[in-house]
Amino acid sequence: MSSHRARRVRRSLAVFPALILLALTACAHEPRHALGSPSAGGAPSSSAASSPGAGTTPTSGPPSPPPAPKTLPWYLAQVPDFPPAPPPQVVRPTPGPTVPLWFRVPTDQKVAFITIDDGGLARPPAVIDFIREAHIPVTMFLNSPAAAAHTDYFKQIEAAGGVVENHTITHTSLPGRSYAYQKHEICGAADKLEQLFGKRPTLFRPPFGERDTNTLKAARDCGMIAALHWRETVDKGKVRYQTPTKLVKPGEILLMHFRPALMDDLLAALRAIHKSGLTPALLEDYIR
Repeated sequence: MSSHRARRVRRSLAVFPALILLALTACAHEPRHALGSPSAGGAPSSSAASSPGAGTTPTSGPPSPPPAPKTLPWYLAQVPDFPPAPPPQVVRPTPGPTVPLWFRVPTDQKVAFITIDDGGLARPPAVIDFIREAHIPVTMFLNSPAAAAHTDYFKQIEAAGGVVENHTITHTSLPGRSYAYQKHEICGAADKLEQLFGKRPTLFRPPFGERDTNTLKAARDCGMIAALHWRETVDKGKVRYQTPTKLVKPGEILLMHFRPALMDDLLAALRAIHKSGLTPALLEDYIR
């Protein structure tokens, strides 16, 4: 080998390690791409684009502590996962001199219905967020004075997806009262609720579930299309069944009240519905 050629080989060998070092340095500073990044054929990862130190291996920190019991995050974490409610097969009550009284909506679809009564005793503030964040469909049967005194509270539940319906003015037992008296109780409440919420109720729940023929006739004459009873009650976080199977059946209606433990009652109802293989749905989607 000539001396000139030997010098060229030595220069090439000297440059080669430097090139390797540069390549390794470039690889070390190239950011790693998560799924959805440009290298994966998607949009850039927001964490890779904005987080300090993107491209470095993240250090695993301690797991997040569970939410404190009885806080809103705790309740939300307890909500079961439900399949979507099926497209509703609408039930249309048969017109007649009286409204029908239903303990359950006459449907075989795998749904159940959550209803909350009264409104004057207690209104836990967190209920609004719970209903909204957990997407709980609820029907509120309100006494009109309670609705008038706490309109903003019930409007917030309405904005979260709840619907307001009729539960009379004074929440008195109706059977045995005159037709005129009962009509005043039902129509008067309907008029006031329409004034407060901009929509006239079409469903009615007689106080205590008590009724006679005058009750169902007055309800019809006040524009109601059905009177609703219930199959299960929920109080202080406990579901009380009317059958030994302790299951909620398709179309059944669960009753609870605006009481201090309403968060627990809603959660208990959701668990009972899930255990029964059903999905909570809105009454007004099924009764037209």
